[in-house]
Amino acid sequence: MAVNPELVERAAGWIANSRKPVVFSGAGVSRESGIPTFREASTGLWAQFDPQRLATVEGFLQDPKLVWEWYAYRRKIVAETIPNPGHEAIAELEKLLPGLMVITQNIDSLHQRAGSRAVIELHGNISRVKCFQGDELYENWSDEDYEGEIPPRCKTCGNYLRPDVVWFGEALPEKALMAAFELAENCDLMLVVGTSGSVQPAASLPVVARRRGARIVEVNPTPSEITASSDILLPAKSGEILPEVVAKVKEIKGNC
Repeated sequence: MAVNPELVERAAGWIANSRKPVVFSGAGVSRESGIPTFREASTGLWAQFDPQRLATVEGFLQDPKLVWEWYAYRRKIVAETIPNPGHEAIAELEKLLPGLMVITQNIDSLHQRAGSRAVIELHGNISRVKCFQGDELYENWSDEDYEGEIPPRCKTCGNYLRPDVVWFGEALPEKALMAAFELAENCDLMLVVGTSGSVQPAASLPVVARRRGARIVEVNPTPSEITASSDILLPAKSGEILPEVVAKVKEIKGNC
């Protein structure tokens, strides 16, 4: 389905002239790189397990080795995945629009690997692990560098380590959530990319931004729960339409 060129032009104009732009991204952007969304069925060995049972405190306590190995499997998928043109276009926007911030629900670091520097991770990051009980954080964890008990133990207190991601029933990291809502309240434009708008409290961000007067430009192949709050919907994958939008932004900024 071709996107109306007039919509692309209008969206690019709004983005180019925004003073406090924010990008809000979801699982659809990562799916374009080949990372399945969390609710999609696993394949092979993991097809017999319910992902939601593997992403709870209760599931971890019941079978910590199983949960750890499932996340090790997912870490491997993420490590072998590369950013797509949607990620790259968002990183390019950051160069064109000083102060642009990215708020993401994704846990795969693909925004950072594409070149985005100002990224708020609402749901954590699968490449990090942390102590199940304490505050000890282990950056850039590699399963290949570890041999021994599964899950490994925290070097500080001896408790199990777990993925540094938000599980079902857990609150989002307070610092990240507060920063995200502050951006939503103060931005003048929010570019919403590849999110269904069904997971709270993150799904409230575009609504908050709209109520505070920001323009909402949505990029999604099909309408989402956020579409009702959007000023423009560009019905396409991010990797297909965002490079075109960024090219228009460059033209506009070059003529300023």
